[in-house]
Amino acid sequence: MNRVILMGRLTRDPEVRYSQDGTISNARYTLAVDRNVSRNANDDQPTADFIGCVCFGRTAEFVEKYLKKGTKIAVEGRIQTGSYTNKEGQRVYTTDVIVDRHEFCESRGASQEGSGSTYEAPAANGAGGADPGSDFMNIPDGIDEALPFK
Repeated sequence: MNRVILMGRLTRDPEVRYSQDGTISNARYTLAVDRNVSRNANDDQPTADFIGCVCFGRTAEFVEKYLKKGTKIAVEGRIQTGSYTNKEGQRVYTTDVIVDRHEFCESRGASQEGSGSTYEAPAANGAGGADPGSDFMNIPDGIDEALPFK
């Protein structure tokens, strides 16, 4: 079985490419995943692994639309290894996570504060509107009787 689940932050904005006819998309980004132990035995600072991630199709379109540098996400996918010959004729080996699924691990507000990201939340549309800085929509007064639960 080849399944991997990782949680970390994007180190930069994703790089999204489309095929020449525009029908196939792929996205690449690097995820910084914290370790519990440091590389140096005398150092108490946690370290991170920087893991290359790739996704295709609708998953890549999701990445292009919602993910930015500093966003904390959890990904699920599989590990894929490969190799190629570079311009100098040397064999280069690669390891990437082919991502099937993404989940946000913090609110948009927390992501903006922690990373200095410039992500803007879309305007709320609905009965009560959204309170700035809140991830919840306000429920108008007098709607208690219409709710299916109490």
